[in-house]
Amino acid sequence: MNFGIAYTKEQETFRKEVRTWLDARIPEEMKTPIDYDKDFTPAMNTFWRKLHRQLGEKGWLYPTYPKEYGGGGLTADHASVLEEEFERARVRSTGGSNLTANVLLVWATEDQKQKFLKPLLKGEKTEHMRMTEPHSGADLADYRSRATKEGDEWVVNGENVFISAYGDEDWLPGPLMTDPQAPRHRNLGYFIIPNPTPGLLVKPMDLLVGHGQKQVYMTNVRLPADHLIGGPTQGWQVHATHLEIEHGGGGRAGSKDMVVDNLVEYARTKQQDGQAVGADPVSAQTVVDVVLEAHVFDLMGKKTFWMYQSRMPVQYEGNVADVRHRYGTLRNAVRVRDVAKLDALLGTHDPRAPFGGRFEVDQRSCAGQHHAGGSSNIAKVILARRIGISRTKERAAPTPSTVAGISAPGA
Repeated sequence: MNFGIAYTKEQETFRKEVRTWLDARIPEEMKTPIDYDKDFTPAMNTFWRKLHRQLGEKGWLYPTYPKEYGGGGLTADHASVLEEEFERARVRSTGGSNLTANVLLVWATEDQKQKFLKPLLKGEKTEHMRMTEPHSGADLADYRSRATKEGDEWVVNGENVFISAYGDEDWLPGPLMTDPQAPRHRNLGYFIIPNPTPGLLVKPMDLLVGHGQKQVYMTNVRLPADHLIGGPTQGWQVHATHLEIEHGGGGRAGSKDMVVDNLVEYARTKQQDGQAVGADPVSAQTVVDVVLEAHVFDLMGKKTFWMYQSRMPVQYEGNVADVRHRYGTLRNAVRVRDVAKLDALLGTHDPRAPFGGRFEVDQRSCAGQHHAGGSSNIAKVILARRIGISRTKERAAPTPSTVAGISAPGA
């Protein structure tokens, strides 16, 4: 059975152009390491920040975003090809910057778009959202980090944890409490905090997945008025645009899952008791289950991506894919261990590890999957509200795809 997509001649010509350009500029030692959180070096960071600027100049860093703000103005087909080729070449991701870009497209003033959005889309600046707090996780209803107005400035105090940043990002956007007396949904503002800035401290957290998570301390950090995006009590609504995309509302252009491809190859080539692992019917069925699980998620992501790019209403489709992916990746992690056994637990620095230790990195990553992007319980509540089986109903937040006057949706 062939799950592949038939590409047009024009798409394959563009793919060749992208592949040739990337291969000429990315040496093997600078490719994103399999264990990013442990093995990504300062030299790699310097290299990729420079290459991201070059990608931004070509319009390939944010291909479907408006050209007038530094995006590529390209089609969803271009984005799909780029994502596939980026994964093949192990291009360093820009992280969650597309989430902030969507927030700025919808909520920022024209001056703020020139100041924050344009440098972001061109790769000149980087950012990472800060949201989770140590006392309540990702629950915005109990958010306590505070911004207090003093004259023309805001003074910020608070703390965030589990921020998936490298640590040297130029901006740390996210919500802050602006009115502790106001009711929920009317008590937050959304601010962009420069990094570095006096009173801001970013420290690494040594966790199961590595050192990629950061703890952020804010002590009397002073922000200019134009670093507030939206109104002083619109933070919940502004951040909802971010969360709409993070929870699957923009879909997914790419289709590659290296762990799945590696497991298929492992079953074909790994010898056990004189025969390939895949010759065992139970192992073979398990591998097929892994492939099907990943393919279902891929189709869901592509469907939502197509709807988003076509400016069709996306109400629950992205949330279905989000919940499915959270639990599907855990199911597949167990299946990988069932097939690869102890080989699945050999790390990247073990010469016996298959595929450079990718299985083991995925096992650790999946262990934290129920927290990433908010807990899985939150994701299920959102889905229940979207499909109408909760006590309350919820509409999709505004995105560049649904707001009139934005020339390209982005994703």
